[in-house]
Amino acid sequence: MCGIVGYIGSRPAVALLVNGLKRLEYRGYDSAGVAVWEDGRLAVRKSPGRLAVLEQQLTARPVTGSLGVGHTRWATHGEPTELNAHPHTDCTGRIAVVHNGIIENYRELRAELEQQGHAFRSQTDTEVIPHLIEAELAAGAPSPEEAIRRALRRVQGAFALGLLFQEQPQTLYAARRGSPLIIGVGQGENFIASDVPAILDQVRRVIYLQDGELCALRADGVSIFRLDGTPVVPVIQEMTLAAKAVDKAGFETFMLKEIHEQPRILRHLLLQHAWQEDTVAMPGLGLGAPYLRKLNRVMIVACGSAFHAGMYGKLLWEQLTSLAVETDLASEFRYRDPKIDPGTLVVAVTQSGETADTLAALRMAKSWGCKVLAICNVPGSSVVRESDAVFFTEAGPEIGVASTKAFTAQLMAFALLAIHLGRARGELGAAEARASLQAMQAVPDAIHYVLDRAEAIRRLADKHHDGPSSLYLGRRFNYPTALEGALKNKEISYQHAEGYAAGEMKHGPIALINEYLPVICLCTRTRDEVYAKMISNIKEVEARHGRIIAVATDGDEEIVRLAEDVIWVPPLRDEFSPLANVVALQLLAYYSARARGTDIDQPRNLAKSVTVE
Repeated sequence: MCGIVGYIGSRPAVALLVNGLKRLEYRGYDSAGVAVWEDGRLAVRKSPGRLAVLEQQLTARPVTGSLGVGHTRWATHGEPTELNAHPHTDCTGRIAVVHNGIIENYRELRAELEQQGHAFRSQTDTEVIPHLIEAELAAGAPSPEEAIRRALRRVQGAFALGLLFQEQPQTLYAARRGSPLIIGVGQGENFIASDVPAILDQVRRVIYLQDGELCALRADGVSIFRLDGTPVVPVIQEMTLAAKAVDKAGFETFMLKEIHEQPRILRHLLLQHAWQEDTVAMPGLGLGAPYLRKLNRVMIVACGSAFHAGMYGKLLWEQLTSLAVETDLASEFRYRDPKIDPGTLVVAVTQSGETADTLAALRMAKSWGCKVLAICNVPGSSVVRESDAVFFTEAGPEIGVASTKAFTAQLMAFALLAIHLGRARGELGAAEARASLQAMQAVPDAIHYVLDRAEAIRRLADKHHDGPSSLYLGRRFNYPTALEGALKNKEISYQHAEGYAAGEMKHGPIALINEYLPVICLCTRTRDEVYAKMISNIKEVEARHGRIIAVATDGDEEIVRLAEDVIWVPPLRDEFSPLANVVALQLLAYYSARARGTDIDQPRNLAKSVTVE
């Protein structure tokens, strides 16, 4: 979840490090630091707070050099302070380390090292690494590289590391296990980074470091080894992303830009997969029709917004196929006995492809002999590499911490896969598939319709933003939408919000309703049975004087009579209405956060890619 950047070459390192860290602040932003080889020693600058604070320190106390590492932190061990900020050093200050991940046995290692006389300055797990390396060198390791190998073989947990040695001004080391790290390959210079955006404007070729690999970077090349010393032949790949993909493109925040990118992304997925009249093209999916026909059970595992997308996928797959589908939080799936047999397809949903709990659930499923289908946004990620089949959502880099475009792309992925499954299994007729695909083609324009009414949503948010709490209600396909809308509000406006299946309101949450509570009701008129039930729930709120905000189909006069305010959306088929409805809730959360004065792109305590448990 932390951001790592490293550089070795001939250019001044600090500017490159800071530029890369700015592109990684979405991964963590409670402290930052750099270490640079300068005039025969390692110069370290670090500070609590946002990267701007570190920049001020670097202006006041500049460092120069062409070899360095930088880090922006999301705290796991120890509060954000200068001492807890990375880089961390050994007793002598001759080894500097930046780290993403968690060292699970750091307490035992720290106690052992303290008994040997090592003095620790921080509360972090990371600090054991430079001290371990220092100890291995003192014990006779013949080189820094061998000392790193010996130290890391003793470490339990996940890590992506950048390492500098005062005695090695020509070498930058990198290592990974469980946390992502890439090597940027340049001309006469090389980089390390925890994510592609950090170096997107500097190089076009990358190496995705694999688990258990150690890399020695020099200005003129890289060498990669396993931790046992076995050499590895680097696999260099061309990057396809453009640098403009990580710019705001004139929008005031990345989140607002990404909200507005959703019609284009969904239209691209439709063009790529739904160009036939009555079926969906899935070239290279990796799961053939014979396997899909004999399949009878699916388990969807995910975290956060991806879990809400999985709830939607469950409902849609059950509607269009005879499959039994379960959805579980990856963090809970890991610690229960789900009675899964090898005939179960496990679907792992993750934007980054590095979500620790989802990755662990995937590995459990593989150990049981299950096939795994990943729905993921990042080629080359751990989940992609370890899955049997992949649907790429192709949403591009999502910089805003609160997921928007990645979420709707996951919804579209589930919709396209539902039709593919139904057709492959012979359970969805050509006419019904054709009708579904035609309805899906209306989704991008429906989102444009919502975006065109952003100013009306802003006025509504200005009116209701100052309450202590809010309630989100939905049914069937829009129950996950209600959960996601509440999550967006919590994430960026810091207003307490809860999502509920509307029928559950009477079983407890109705006690919260009074004349001050905004209740956001998803009541789009597409299926009379669900619509009528939602109207009954809204009347229950009205009877208790709740402040009703309805998301409703344009022209619904009955809603006008019941709701204090209405957010209008265009008509869509019931199963596809969440793709437009959730955009309305994204905008409502966005403008509520703006009215409350919060940091929208980098909300407190959060980070984008959750690579720790």
